[in-house]
Amino acid sequence: MTLPRIAVDAMGGDEGVRVMIDGAAEARRRHDKFQFLLVGDSARIEEALKAHPNLRSASEILHCDDVVGGDEKPTQALRRAKTTSMGLAVNAVKQGDAGAAVSAGNTGALMAMSKLALRTMPGIDRPALAGVMPTLEEDDVVMLDLGANTEADTRNLVQFAVMGAAYSRILTGRQKPRVRLLNIGTEDIKGTDALRDAATQLQDASALDMSFDGFIESDKINRGEVDVVVTDGFSGNIALKAIEGAARFVTDLLKSAFTSSLRSKIGFLVSRPATELLRHHLDPNQHNGAVFLGLNGVVVKSHGSASADGVANAVAVAARLLENKLTERISHDLGELDARMWAGTAPAQPEADPVSGESTS
Repeated sequence: MTLPRIAVDAMGGDEGVRVMIDGAAEARRRHDKFQFLLVGDSARIEEALKAHPNLRSASEILHCDDVVGGDEKPTQALRRAKTTSMGLAVNAVKQGDAGAAVSAGNTGALMAMSKLALRTMPGIDRPALAGVMPTLEEDDVVMLDLGANTEADTRNLVQFAVMGAAYSRILTGRQKPRVRLLNIGTEDIKGTDALRDAATQLQDASALDMSFDGFIESDKINRGEVDVVVTDGFSGNIALKAIEGAARFVTDLLKSAFTSSLRSKIGFLVSRPATELLRHHLDPNQHNGAVFLGLNGVVVKSHGSASADGVANAVAVAARLLENKLTERISHDLGELDARMWAGTAPAQPEADPVSGESTS
């Protein structure tokens, strides 16, 4: 069975075409039923494909030599959506030429282009950027929003919870993912009105396929006690950067400690299997691939600095979401929401600028 094609923005990312093609080739080895649409400079793509005949036989090239800059404003990038590799990759999903798009380019531009081209799903006011992070347990934790919306009201937070739970069920296989709202405390009186109201609505929505039990503080995100953490994009992006920074701090501290003396170097050799496991677990490439949830199509954002391994993981995320029909799952779950939950509430008005800018790279 041939599954939908994945459009890869081969020009996005800090490392350029070679890493994107190497990553797509690795993903092709993992998911050999998928076909690819490689968007970018055809000469450079063809050159990179010489080392990957398996990918070449499963790919079509869409030539484009215009690239969205890493520091380009989303509004500027939108004007060139029809001529850039990022815009054409997203448009392939809109036109049905691909089932998903993957880019390591400018996050703000990708969000703006995706939202304009694909629009939000019925029942969703604003899309959210969802990523996964490692925990002390076997399964990763899904966190959203990571930067698509600087503010979120009660309605947004409940929708984020529904979308995050659908994503988590694909990742973990758990029928009722454990969902929590990120807050400054776990007591019912803590947090903003929007947080407290969202908690009340989620507790009353027994028809939803999730296990909701209030709030979680940021120091518990990676403990393995929760499957989905829901927050606004401002708080979520700060929490994500803090966690990533702490992980780098730990690995750098260990490296410094193990090279400080001869005795430390001997200790490193003895403990190397454990330290290598830690390094692998904290490596962002192993958890690469944030998803724009709530759109009429699958769009995955790779870290701009991702290695070929990281790009492969981002493409694998897109493949898995297509295989498990993520958008259909979210539509079904939204249908389970009691219409009375929204009685007397008006849909949130879109912001003038639909994105908050770069958030994951």
